[in-house]
Amino acid sequence: MQASRDNQADDSNTEPHNLVELMRAIESIDTPSGRIRFDEVLDAIGRRAFGPLLLLAGLVTLMPIVSGIPGVPSLMALFTLLVCVQLLVGRRTFWLPGWLRNRTLPSDKVHTGLKWMYKPAKWVDRLLHPRITFMTGRQGIRLTALACFALALAMPPMELVPLTVNIAGVALTLFGLAIMARDGLLSILAFLITGLSLFVILYNLL
Repeated sequence: MQASRDNQADDSNTEPHNLVELMRAIESIDTPSGRIRFDEVLDAIGRRAFGPLLLLAGLVTLMPIVSGIPGVPSLMALFTLLVCVQLLVGRRTFWLPGWLRNRTLPSDKVHTGLKWMYKPAKWVDRLLHPRITFMTGRQGIRLTALACFALALAMPPMELVPLTVNIAGVALTLFGLAIMARDGLLSILAFLITGLSLFVILYNLL
């Protein structure tokens, strides 16, 4: 029991609290094989918190050099779906199947994408602070999970429409940051971008 509490405390201490911290956690992963395993990324950022996991999905989907790899947006969509479903049913620790945890990405492309995003990430982090906090409370997070669930369902066909998957990445990133910083204004903006991305994909497919 004590070991379990210690593990929970360690997760809390290592969990990133903003965009730059999450990026540095990913960058610190040792990759002698030249590939980053998804399980290693989850170990670096923690597996218990909804916000950082959404932010991870958004960040990977947002980086053009990574999201342009065939299948990556669909992989992030599946990851988002699993996390959202487990949040909605009340799980406290998020489970992922082994085949998904063992998927890898080329470390050079991930590091290049992170380097490209550092300056805007620092600017974004300076704007974060708690406001309109009911949007990131218990009910607000459940609404966020439903919105992200819908967004994830739309992401595989987004691979067929240029740039739309990156818009979805922006929405997921903002949702993750909103929850981590208790910033309801970001949450509202993320809902608007989610609506826009769903409209764009429906317009292009119908």
